[in-house]
Amino acid sequence: MFRADALPAERGTGALRFRNASADDIAAMSEIRLSVQENVLSDPARVTHQMYLDYLDAPGHAWVCCDDGQILGFAYAIARDASIWALFVRPGHEGRGIGKELLRLAVNWLFEQGCQELHVSTTVDTRAERFYRAQGWTRGEMSGELEVRYRLRRPVGPGSTVATEPSQPG
Repeated sequence: MFRADALPAERGTGALRFRNASADDIAAMSEIRLSVQENVLSDPARVTHQMYLDYLDAPGHAWVCCDDGQILGFAYAIARDASIWALFVRPGHEGRGIGKELLRLAVNWLFEQGCQELHVSTTVDTRAERFYRAQGWTRGEMSGELEVRYRLRRPVGPGSTVATEPSQPG
């Protein structure tokens, strides 16, 4: 099973490198979050620098994907509510396996924390919704008119852990 503290400084998938996020990455993560064309924040002020900073530690963990020094994507997982708080890829870099690998890192970390069922919310009829469904997440209830929740249960039985090697770009 994946151990966040065992992640090398950078773990590669081709030219892409995945590593634990740090406070120095917050500006780039915020820029990516505000640049996406779907799942746009209705009020960008709702997600503060302090939230990014707080979720780097005890209640959560975060990862970034880099290529040639540029952050191309990031993910945050929050153990206390067994959720993916954020998973975003810089526009123009979709389809390179970045989201899949970031999600894999987050899911494995949450399961390692003892979470049995994970949750994520996303806007309906978006690429993100199709992405989570393609990754094996189950669609759940609507949260308001535009948000839908997805869930992923911890695998059970011998040999049913989440893959620990980087997935192939897809």
